[in-house]
Amino acid sequence: MAAAPPPKADELQPFPPKEQLPGVAFCITSPPPWPEAILLGFQHFIVMLGTTVIIPSALVPQMGGGNEEKARVVQTILFVAGINTLFQTFFGTRLPVVMGGSYIFVGPTISIILAGRYSNEANPHEKFLRTMRGTQGALLIASTIQIILGFSGLWRNVVKLLSPLAAVPLVSLVGFGLYELGFPGVAKCVEIGLPEVFLLVVFSQYLSQVLDFGKSVFSRFSVLFTVSIVWLYAYILTIGGAYKNSPPKTQVHCRVDRSGLISGAPWISVPYPFQWGAPTFDAGEAFAMMMTSFIALVESTGAFIGASRYASATMIPPSIISRGVGWQGIGLLLDSFFGTATGTSVSVENIGLLALTRIGSRRVVQISAGFMIFFSVLGKFGALFASIPLPIFAGMYCLLFAYVGGVGLSLLQFCNLNSFRTKFILGFAFFMGLSVPQYFNEYTSVASYGPVHTGARWFNDMINVPFTSKPFVAGLVAYILDNTLQIKESAVRKDRGNHWWEKFRSFKKDARSQEFYSLPFNLNKFFPSV
Repeated sequence: MAAAPPPKADELQPFPPKEQLPGVAFCITSPPPWPEAILLGFQHFIVMLGTTVIIPSALVPQMGGGNEEKARVVQTILFVAGINTLFQTFFGTRLPVVMGGSYIFVGPTISIILAGRYSNEANPHEKFLRTMRGTQGALLIASTIQIILGFSGLWRNVVKLLSPLAAVPLVSLVGFGLYELGFPGVAKCVEIGLPEVFLLVVFSQYLSQVLDFGKSVFSRFSVLFTVSIVWLYAYILTIGGAYKNSPPKTQVHCRVDRSGLISGAPWISVPYPFQWGAPTFDAGEAFAMMMTSFIALVESTGAFIGASRYASATMIPPSIISRGVGWQGIGLLLDSFFGTATGTSVSVENIGLLALTRIGSRRVVQISAGFMIFFSVLGKFGALFASIPLPIFAGMYCLLFAYVGGVGLSLLQFCNLNSFRTKFILGFAFFMGLSVPQYFNEYTSVASYGPVHTGARWFNDMINVPFTSKPFVAGLVAYILDNTLQIKESAVRKDRGNHWWEKFRSFKKDARSQEFYSLPFNLNKFFPSV
């Protein structure tokens, strides 16, 4: 075969890889001016509300709770999310990440709801309290997994073996894997979901090309602009009687007055530990929740890597990821104390918002945590924002989750894409990451139980739940293949992209790690990072 002719001097070269993402207006350590930072923080608060409302809306009615209980659970999730976000941004990874409710915990929580020992309870409120205490006990024990793996440094040793190649499927599917919450959610009320998608694309991408003034204003605050416009439009449709004769399901999704949160929320109320009573424990449920806690830890690892890119920081060192995981475990512990009915992990949509606004400032996310705590105490005001129709959130997710998937793919810049080994690991991991959960979810939706179906519900959950998580399956496949295939060959180290991340494997090897990730108040003296 004839060799290709040598390239001419002026021929285009491929884009050089960048250790830090260029084009970010305010990076992790540089805060915007206060008025802008406060508005941006409020925007992060609005974005995280979707998940905060969707999870209790799915769980609380099954637990036996009404609108009042649902409003209190939403308040509690908000309050704990605010505290956990402050912990994570001050003492954890120090990345601008919001720590909110996680969908991965919904499955095991439903298993607890369906447990036989609650089925004989006739009083719905009593059933709600008993179920809630059961979830609190399971979360309490599950938090130990993350606390031990994180603070002991065991997770650091696992992450040290993660190359850019293995990180691509993990980080990408943290975003793309949530596609079920995107357009299917928009389609539940197309007339308000689609305008949100359309307007958000126009405001964030196109307006700056057309207008001479306020170029950054429309893209930076595109979520606030579009949510206000579409929410007002939904309100006009509601009071105009557009849904008078619609089926109840359509009314719930489209109307602005059907969430039941405003009527159920108190004016002022401060969530407090064990407000539902003392936790109750069941060994099987605890095991199932521990497995779920481990999957949340893996997904958050991918989310941390994505957030470090969009914050224009260098690759996050394994010891810092481990520290963040430990603090996430403390977040789970707080979830169990306060009774949120779900666990905590990194809010994926807020990482997408870092990209949409091009602002990766830590201070902005800390301000958003202040909003979470403030509106969780002022119940009625918090409930007002939380009653934004869910298709509007689904419209936002179409862009925000896509950005997170995109940042995963961008890690390919460090890998050799002309290697067959790279192509196999990438393709196989992505394919299995989509295909395996598809089978488990399809089976469950038809049979009402997973493919693993024994008499012990907790054992079923321990096997079924991991394989419904797309990032977990894809990350696991890529991690195992990447660390076992042809690793003796010297060229493979470069193909995987390991030489790019080598200097970030240890906290002290690169001075920038110190700048971005060191603890505040000279705490590094007492808690050194390795």
